[in-house]
Amino acid sequence: MDNQSSISTEIIQRAFKETEAQRRIGNTRVGCVLVMLLMPAGIPMDFFVYPDHFRLFFQLRLWSAIVAMAIWGIMHTAWGQRWSTLFGWIIPLVPVFFITWMIAASEGFQSSYYAGLNLVLLAVGAVLNWTFLESIFFVTIVLFTYITTGIMYGVLNHVPARSELLANNFFFIGCMDIIVVVGTFFAYRQREREFSLRYQLDEEKKKTEQRNQELADAYQKLTEQESQLVQSQKMASIGQMSAGIIHEINNPLNFATTGLFTLKKKGKHLPAEQRAEYDDIVKDIEDGITRVKNIVSDLRTFTHPNTDILDQVVVSDVVTSALRFLSNEVKEKVIIEQKLPAGQTVRANKNKLIHLFVNLIQNSLDALRTKPFPNGEQPTIWIEGRVENGSNYLIVRDNGPGIPSDQVDKIYDPFFTTKAVGEGMGLGLSMCSRIMKDSQGKISVRTEKDKFCEFTLEFPDKT
Repeated sequence: MDNQSSISTEIIQRAFKETEAQRRIGNTRVGCVLVMLLMPAGIPMDFFVYPDHFRLFFQLRLWSAIVAMAIWGIMHTAWGQRWSTLFGWIIPLVPVFFITWMIAASEGFQSSYYAGLNLVLLAVGAVLNWTFLESIFFVTIVLFTYITTGIMYGVLNHVPARSELLANNFFFIGCMDIIVVVGTFFAYRQREREFSLRYQLDEEKKKTEQRNQELADAYQKLTEQESQLVQSQKMASIGQMSAGIIHEINNPLNFATTGLFTLKKKGKHLPAEQRAEYDDIVKDIEDGITRVKNIVSDLRTFTHPNTDILDQVVVSDVVTSALRFLSNEVKEKVIIEQKLPAGQTVRANKNKLIHLFVNLIQNSLDALRTKPFPNGEQPTIWIEGRVENGSNYLIVRDNGPGIPSDQVDKIYDPFFTTKAVGEGMGLGLSMCSRIMKDSQGKISVRTEKDKFCEFTLEFPDKT
């Protein structure tokens, strides 16, 4: 536990130092702007306080502003930002240097311009946000520079320092030094504490979001598994029921097939003028029996329990079976146009693929019923297949109302449906998506409002 806490502290400290480094770049730029504005602002004061030194002080203030402007420009470059610590130290030393020069050129310890040094100290504490040790070092430099300047002025000009001025000036500079150091210490600690709390809060927020996402994913998987289980139970029930129905239907079918064979033989003895009509009737009966046999065969295949086996499936057979299941809804209501390459096969489970096509075509039928078709346009479903770049593509397209753009990302979610209550559970497209994943393929949709909706099934060409 202690080891984990130590590692966490190290990470927070490293992140805090990186943040402080970025903060220092901005603070240094602000310091440059203050020097550029405030140093020239003292020019009128020089005119009234030290008119004899006005020209020199004017030049010194302009040079300090020029140096600050140069540093400000450098701080907008990658090189300057890399050396932000160095330039962060230089910028407050610029006014210190020029102010002490003015003090040395005027009255030394007797000059009232020592107050300018207090302003620089105030800016260091309020704007630059240095560390505790940095602030101690800087106030020491300022104090040392002021003392050295005053002593040199007194020695060179043989002017003794007045004790009351020394007491006054050093008192105020010393007080400002203490305020800056103490303020910097507590401000730094406060920034560090706030950053640590904010950093831990952000980390906890990220962990919470990650856990929520994991829970959402787990819920999604459970929902899909539940829908698959419900579907499997339905299919098992249908399979059991269908087994009995198929058995009951096959027996009369066999009798009808036998009787049909007898009718064909008897038809040969009819007069020629009756035989044509007779053969047409027998042919209709034969077509009807064949259709019933195909439906029974499709039902047996559709409800077969081996739904995990992948095999090479003939696409045209799957489409034919799916359309046969929906024949009553399609007949004389919707135009079906097929464009399937001869012999095209995909690696999939035939039962599931029939189920997938039934769902897609049924969705198209439901959509087409909700759209009016003026100007002679007919409700149409296109079923197309093609092979490109080693992949098999199957496309189901309709000219219905399409899918609203704000719902496209939700259509594969289990139980998402726009149909009225009782008309659908919202599992169809979710099951289609799962079937394609089981086949190592993918399903995608393209749609345009009031024009079309197109589902594309992509199967890898694996033999």
